[in-house]
Amino acid sequence: MTPNERKTLHLEGTVENVLYCNPDNGYTVLELDADGTLVTVVGEMGETEEGERLSVDGEYTTHPRFGMQFRAQYWERKLPADAFNIQRYLSSGAIKGIGPSLAKKIVENFGDRTLEIMEKEPTRLLEIRGISPKKCEAIAAEVRQIFSLRTLMLFLSQYDIRSKYAMRAYQHWGTGAMDMLAANPYLLCSSGVELDFQKADAVAQGMQFAHNAPQRIQAGICYILQYNTNGGNACLPLDRLRPTACKYLQVNEAEFEIAYAAALEDHTLYVYEKNGRDFVYLEDYYIAERYIADRIGVIQDFSAPEDQEIFEKMIDTQQQEQGMQYAALQRKAIVTALSRSIMILTGGPGTGKTTTLNAIIELYEKQGYRVMIAAPTGRAASRISDLTGYEASTIHRMLAVEYDMSGNMRFQHNEHNPLDCDVMIVDEMSMVDVLLFEHLLRALRLSCKVVLVGDCDQLPSVGAGNLLRDLIHSDRVPVVALKEIFRQAQKSSIITNAHKIIQGEHPDLSRKDSDCFFFQRLQEKDATQLMLDLVKTRLPNAYGYSPMEDIQVITPSRKGSMGVIELNQQLQAVLNPKSVDKPECRSILYTFREGDKVMQIKNNYDIIWHKDGENGTGIFNGDIGYLRAINRQGQEVIAEFDGRRATYPFEQLDQLELAYAVTVHKSQGSEFQAVVMPLLGGFPKLYYRNLLYTAVTRARRLLILIGSQNVIYQMVDNNRRMNRYTCLRDMLEQQKPTQTLPISQSDEPDGEIKDTQKQEESL
Repeated sequence: MTPNERKTLHLEGTVENVLYCNPDNGYTVLELDADGTLVTVVGEMGETEEGERLSVDGEYTTHPRFGMQFRAQYWERKLPADAFNIQRYLSSGAIKGIGPSLAKKIVENFGDRTLEIMEKEPTRLLEIRGISPKKCEAIAAEVRQIFSLRTLMLFLSQYDIRSKYAMRAYQHWGTGAMDMLAANPYLLCSSGVELDFQKADAVAQGMQFAHNAPQRIQAGICYILQYNTNGGNACLPLDRLRPTACKYLQVNEAEFEIAYAAALEDHTLYVYEKNGRDFVYLEDYYIAERYIADRIGVIQDFSAPEDQEIFEKMIDTQQQEQGMQYAALQRKAIVTALSRSIMILTGGPGTGKTTTLNAIIELYEKQGYRVMIAAPTGRAASRISDLTGYEASTIHRMLAVEYDMSGNMRFQHNEHNPLDCDVMIVDEMSMVDVLLFEHLLRALRLSCKVVLVGDCDQLPSVGAGNLLRDLIHSDRVPVVALKEIFRQAQKSSIITNAHKIIQGEHPDLSRKDSDCFFFQRLQEKDATQLMLDLVKTRLPNAYGYSPMEDIQVITPSRKGSMGVIELNQQLQAVLNPKSVDKPECRSILYTFREGDKVMQIKNNYDIIWHKDGENGTGIFNGDIGYLRAINRQGQEVIAEFDGRRATYPFEQLDQLELAYAVTVHKSQGSEFQAVVMPLLGGFPKLYYRNLLYTAVTRARRLLILIGSQNVIYQMVDNNRRMNRYTCLRDMLEQQKPTQTLPISQSDEPDGEIKDTQKQEESL
């Protein structure tokens, strides 16, 4: 049965044993006696006690280590109704101050009405010998807590809201949660509870909440801002946010202004003025950009340039030892890194960026500095490790990421527990968003040097902000841009064409004796057939490339006949066809079979892997691997990523996608021996210069473009940047001037605000 075909099941029974309970997020593992059958139930059920009656809705799943479990999605605590189970419940310690002996006395006195009396007439506990007025008051307070959570869950269940949100609200506000939600049901959207705005809106409508209530408008504004962070915007201009919110919420401007002013006053929202225009932020994004700008200023204060002659001599010695000669800009980059507290090293392919970075690292180590290297993704970290020979880690793993009960990130390393390093080098900075960079800076000592490496001509981060470009164009950080293509690299048409593309020149598509080929195919059917032939037969026969390991199909979009989903199904059919010998299983999008090439599409820090007797945890967004086994009886698959074998229960298949073809965005940070890219038709918004440049630079040895020459030329001519709303550059420029290396600046047009009228479909 596929995940989208699973039916919700219902169980009722008595809690026999509580095996585990996490007090931070309410995650509980217990054994439930359901009509004589002992069932392991897991979910965010809070501090459940033995003897309680539970009513749970959910589905059976198979855990790779603990076997069959019932995962509760909705649940209700049905307190025991008969004297025997009430006594057992109270004896378990469910209510502080009541042990087995006192539980027996209470139940003997009140019988089946014990819990009803404890809730509605708690002072009657004074009838029990051994219960003083003070103890009676303490027990009554405990009982109020138990019944308040129960009441909250019952209330939200009317609106088909899962119990976990009630648990989050209860942990956030305690016994007052019901009263707070009665006054403002949109608190369910707030940080820590994280319910969708539309569902909170349904609750509010059920409570006859006013359509133009300031609380509703504030929550709607926050929802629109949060939704647009998914499109890369760290903020939105007020003059565009206002009409968007009014239209989406069906309120007038006067009502918007009242709610907006209140949100600013209580710091739900923040505003920053840039060039006479107000930009509105959610708190996290305002703090992130503000902190980055301020911290850069502090870092610069630690950046008094030293006598550069010392470093020039160190470079001379390094050249003699290595038997090489650094170019002028490479020397400049090395000196800047050694003499300044922060710098950016940028440059396109073939410009000697890796050679320069290796020299920087080696000279840091000669000075006794402890160097750490980080990258935003696992594949990017692996790639920089291969290029430099130094160990690298993802930023998340380096900061020791944890998740709270709402799924939000928190890091063990921060200003109170900094990383133990003197130099932090971050590669693929174009992929780093403002929230992640803020957390990284917080985890560095003020004296720590920072070297940021990236190519600002590639696509920006998936997360909000335009960090690398803002840092470069603010003129507040020393920047060395390597531009010279070295002689050996000039032999590569991949590299020369990449530089032509980013400079706005049409690539040379006519050569047939290079590492870059173009095949004109104007019909989608013909383009697809050629792609399949190249991947399956022609490239393996001509170059010895493995269709699975060496060749990667990259395409701009997910949807459409030339999109990832369709191409993956066709590539799977020829590279790993259906067979009676190959077990299969279904996810929402794909049918997986043994041997498939797959990609992890979200960070999973908890999944356990095994490699050569070593155990570890974590498979990350963008990691590419292969399905080695499908166990239909055990409802699990085994996937291997660079030798690390991990087990996925069927219900976690939504974390995997076929990876015979991937989008340009997903390919960023990776390199492949051969890249095949179909470019024909598609979605105009996805066909622009930076995207083509990013795709071309993913090819290490061979690049093949298939489709329309006009489409390729149009992409080069379309210099539509991924412009985003952000004020970081302005915040940086407002810092006191510091002498930095000059770099060209440009005025950029507005970013794109995501259409909230289409949010239901998009989400």
